[in-house]
Amino acid sequence: MSLLPIVPYAERHDRLSAVLDRRAVFDDAVERSVRAILDDVRRRGDAALLDFTERFDGVRPEALRVAPARLDVALDALDPALRETFERAAANVRRFHEAEMPASWTRDDGDGVALGQRISPVERAGLYVPAGTAPLPSSVIMNAVPALVAGVDELHVCSPPGPDGLPHPLVLATCRLLGVEHVYAVGGAQAVGALAFGTETVPRVDVVVGPGNAYVATAKKLVVGQVGIDSVAGPSEVVVLADADADPTYAAADLLAQAEHDARASAVLVTPSASLAEAVAAEVDRLVATLPRADVLRQSLPAYGAAIVTETLDDAIACVDELAPEHLVILSDDADVLWGRIRHAGAVFLGHDTPEPVGDYFAGPNHVLPTGGTARFASALGVGVFLRRQSVVRYSAARLRQTGEAIARFAEAEALDAHALAVRVRLGDGAGEEAAAVTAASE
Repeated sequence: MSLLPIVPYAERHDRLSAVLDRRAVFDDAVERSVRAILDDVRRRGDAALLDFTERFDGVRPEALRVAPARLDVALDALDPALRETFERAAANVRRFHEAEMPASWTRDDGDGVALGQRISPVERAGLYVPAGTAPLPSSVIMNAVPALVAGVDELHVCSPPGPDGLPHPLVLATCRLLGVEHVYAVGGAQAVGALAFGTETVPRVDVVVGPGNAYVATAKKLVVGQVGIDSVAGPSEVVVLADADADPTYAAADLLAQAEHDARASAVLVTPSASLAEAVAAEVDRLVATLPRADVLRQSLPAYGAAIVTETLDDAIACVDELAPEHLVILSDDADVLWGRIRHAGAVFLGHDTPEPVGDYFAGPNHVLPTGGTARFASALGVGVFLRRQSVVRYSAARLRQTGEAIARFAEAEALDAHALAVRVRLGDGAGEEAAAVTAASE
């Protein structure tokens, strides 16, 4: 039996229940553990961070903050070709996010009235960079660059330490490459707590962004209100929508590119071609045997993978929208047309020459994307997460005379007489004194 089960469209719900159920990332046991960790970090600060790091990562760092000299050493040791690659990737991401940067504006509304909106960045952003089974310098780029474009004053990166008590050298090198100076050897829910509440070493930030495991995601969920967050992310996922003419090797490789992330990653092929589904399943089996992370793939594909065979292309499109995937790859000569018919996906990769990893690393759009079906209402990480919109109103005496009575009536309709009073005292002709007397009499 293939690692990638082939499922008729009519049976998709039974098969995809595992994919849909995995969207409930948080269970009670995880949440209880995370609440305890956050409470301890709030109470004991650095001491709690060091204790949890020793407990969960098996090492007690000499210092929570990574010395700037360590960042220099890591960058100096970086392979020159890899450094150039990181620089090119960061430049692409920067150009993309510069294009989405909104501008402040003011409108003259006549009669001396001005209305507008001021766009300003938060002062501090906390960036979480996971470690897991592989270093993720791409996460540094994708989290830091939009914050830098937004104009955030301070970026603070938390990443779990390795056996030497430091985050991975590629993470440190990328931080230095981007000019990020505040880096901390701490991971997990405790890192989110440190960024949300502040400790002796880690300052409290305004926004926390970045992916992580269920404990990190749960911690971000629980600190909303103390800080802003980008999203509550679950395991990675991809849907490949392919027609009968798609290359089965391309489709199989695109599925494996996400399924290798972890044992809970989801990779789903949706196609109206039964023969293509069979060919892709065979290619998946062949390619898995050649890959170093085969053990992960042999867990994720049977549990959360599928090849859904539909009778029509319309059904295939409906299936994609039902899943609302984090990544959608469309393998078809008509990719642009098909994309126009799809409503829900975090990022879309169009055509045979656009494998999903070009988005993970290099093209420019952000790879921090909504998961677990939240693409129905959520978006990729962008500069907006790091920005605040401040409304600005300047009325004139003339406009207040024209509209003041209507505003006061509106306030009184809501039984908010002091609101009406704040308008009427400015209208003159004793309106303020009369309103105050009416209010006093009613009491």
